[in-house]
Amino acid sequence: MEKPKNILIVAGEASGDQHAAMLVREIRARMPETRFFGLGGEQMQREGVLLRADIVKLAVIGFLEVLKHIKQLRALFHALLEDADRSKPDAAILVDYPGFNLRLAKELHRRGIPVIYYISPQIWAWGAGRIDLIKRTIKLMIVFFPFEETLYERHGVRVAFVGHPLLEQVDSRLSSLPIPSTGSITSETGPQTIALLPGSRLKEVKALLPVMLESAALLNKRYPGRFRFRVMAAATVPRRLFEEQINGAAAPVDIVDGMDCAAIRASAFALVCSGTATLETALIGTPLAVLYKVNLLTWFFVRLMIRIPYIALVNVVRGEKIVEEFVQFSARAPLIADYLSRVLNDPAELRRCKLELETVRKLLGAHGASQRAAEAVIACLRSL
Repeated sequence: MEKPKNILIVAGEASGDQHAAMLVREIRARMPETRFFGLGGEQMQREGVLLRADIVKLAVIGFLEVLKHIKQLRALFHALLEDADRSKPDAAILVDYPGFNLRLAKELHRRGIPVIYYISPQIWAWGAGRIDLIKRTIKLMIVFFPFEETLYERHGVRVAFVGHPLLEQVDSRLSSLPIPSTGSITSETGPQTIALLPGSRLKEVKALLPVMLESAALLNKRYPGRFRFRVMAAATVPRRLFEEQINGAAAPVDIVDGMDCAAIRASAFALVCSGTATLETALIGTPLAVLYKVNLLTWFFVRLMIRIPYIALVNVVRGEKIVEEFVQFSARAPLIADYLSRVLNDPAELRRCKLELETVRKLLGAHGASQRAAEAVIACLRSL
């Protein structure tokens, strides 16, 4: 009989927490006695992972923001290594969060603990020098995108392409919704909805929601009564922040909780913070534009390091620009409002956007990504 495995698992952001929780569930479905401990969030905790801390609540973006929390993060890092020294896990699964997890991988490797990495660091965008560290310290890299598989194979890293779990998650949510009426984008029966997705981190919301609301106000001034705006409020950000920001907005704005598929699908368009939400919106099929804005020091560092022409994951996956990007200095309300005025008055362009998004869906693999990831982890564990 196979000895139960004891696995260290770390995810540092809301999306990583979700993917890690699904992976834990699928591993336990195949190896029920497996024990998990580490760092993560509420979703991992619900799956029975013994957490030293809810690190997702510390999720930060940008280098200055990380510096503000460096003492707390360093303390968690060393406490986790002490846990690993005591419990001697059979392996570690590190989920995304490369600034923390790649350093952790190095220390775990030094201790002889095999490391499986789930959701590749974006070395194709920046940090290409990390490939040598990955090659030395990672037993298996599990990736979401086919171009990542090609990249790692070229560098001699053991890799498994499993597809993207979002495909199945979004389709499951969509399947429970009523079939939308045709032509809803150009419906004249009432105001068209524009979805606003300012992110799942406090800093993202503070940076982007004011820009989105100002864009909404400008559009509302040009077309009184034609549009309404709906903010998707992430559970990882205090709701009062959303309420404070929309209070007194010069446009009809309301709030819904979380990534509401029904609200997004019913929207004519979406303004979306750069990140996983862009893929979710694309899979839902709603035309979108992507916003990205950080503090100036972080931005100058990003510009020095980034190696690809796009910020939006939708464009990266497709390999060309199919959705508009408003990045840093172009993430300004007048530019965004001008763009929305053009695209929302052009039904042919909206149809083109929707067709382009369908091509992204086809590049993300098939349903069952979490199951395939669990099988890849188990195969790796049994090969150790």
